[in-house]
Amino acid sequence: MTCRTETRLRAAYDDLHVGIALYDPVTGAILDANERLESIFGVTTETLRELSVEMYTANTHSFSASVFRDRLRASTEGETQRFVWRVKRGDGELVWVRVHCSPRPAGDRTLVCAEVRDITDSYHTQRREELFWRLLRHNLRNGANVLTGHGERIATAAETERVRASAEVVRETASDLGRMAESVTEIEQAMGGAEGGRRRRVADAIREVADDLAADHPDATVEITERERMWTNVDDAFVHAVAHALENAVCHAEGSAPVVAVTVGPSPNTGRVEIQIADDNPPIPAAELHALDDRTETTTTSHGSGVGLFVMKWCIESLGGELAIESGDRRGNTVRFYLPPKTPPA
Repeated sequence: MTCRTETRLRAAYDDLHVGIALYDPVTGAILDANERLESIFGVTTETLRELSVEMYTANTHSFSASVFRDRLRASTEGETQRFVWRVKRGDGELVWVRVHCSPRPAGDRTLVCAEVRDITDSYHTQRREELFWRLLRHNLRNGANVLTGHGERIATAAETERVRASAEVVRETASDLGRMAESVTEIEQAMGGAEGGRRRRVADAIREVADDLAADHPDATVEITERERMWTNVDDAFVHAVAHALENAVCHAEGSAPVVAVTVGPSPNTGRVEIQIADDNPPIPAAELHALDDRTETTTTSHGSGVGLFVMKWCIESLGGELAIESGDRRGNTVRFYLPPKTPPA
């Protein structure tokens, strides 16, 4: 957003739904503000001009007012400044704001034009979501460990085959919960956004995942066909999605030496990267496929307990792609990942 060279904002800024503040980077004082900023801070522009940064920064905020002024000065030196701040409104309410600062020439000095957005609702939602993931991971992992320990103890001391069989059910269920805890972590990473990825040749990245799978399933064969060389961004979300697709195909095979066919090439309709993973297994239950997009409450009778399909879906969507799954009437499943193509690295 571009600000004028005067030390006052033009009236048109009052029509914006984002707060605009004009700062003196040396003192940190607000020189002018639009109506939206008045609404966010809960005081008039006249009052804002008299307030120091300390007076409207929440006491519990982890950064000091001096840090705020440092960011203002850094902005005048050409460093992009985007950060989250906690503001104490005129009525005492605390709100979270996102600030984006940019330099504004004003005669022989440079001021700072700051865009300020109230993100309180989304920030609290994000924090609650983070807490939910931590609790879910912790409880699943601990519950799985408890069940495993008791299941093994019962099986050791059991005097009848029926009790030993029940103990085995407990152990297997605990194992499933442990894998679910891992899946929850993968979903959390996907929902949090992909970081640290790099551009790679798709077939090479899939081959590495297949090699890891071979360590646990040496009798399985993963055949990779490259119709055309394709590149895309590869990160943990990519690896999780491909690993789940390959492992599902191998683990649900009825034979002792399963074969999974992987084909990589451009999508005929859009030119996106298309990764096709096909098997000859019994079809995935329709209820499990419907659960991927069904917003209604699901139960144990409407779909399976595994979350591998959700991991694939959310991981691929986090990369800007989409998932499609087709199942045959009697046999065979085809999982397709569609991802944004990238130019080959130099």
